Amino acid sequence: MHLLADPEFWVLLAVAVFAIVVWKHEAERLLADYRQKEREAEADARAIIAHARDEAERIAAQSARDLQQSLERRQRLAEERIAQAEAKALDEIRAAAVDVAVAAAREVIVAELDERRGATMLDAAIAALPQRLR
Repeated sequence: MHLLADPEFWVLLAVAVFAIVVWKHEAERLLADYRQKEREAEADARAIIAHARDEAERIAAQSARDLQQSLERRQRLAEERIAQAEAKALDEIRAAAVDVAVAAAREVIVAELDERRGATMLDAAIAALPQRLR
């Protein structure tokens, strides 16, 4: 019997063609699914990169602000320390000037006062003391 005349051949051929068509259709569907997943993955990757870039820029800006604030705080503290040192130096200079003035006044008073005049001035200062203490 000839192959083309055999019904089993035609059934087998039909099943084979059907299987090929189904597999081809399934392969195309799988390929389309994978391509869609690839596009989605690329979109996700771009979104992740964009988010990471934005986050890095935000962190860099925050770091710059923090650094600026830290530098300003350190400068302010240094200026305060300088002002305190200047005030302390002025106080020390004033104290030294007072000490020098008192010593000079003592020398002038000792040189110009005799015992009688000194006693008179001392009596006057003692008499004025209650009025000054009020």
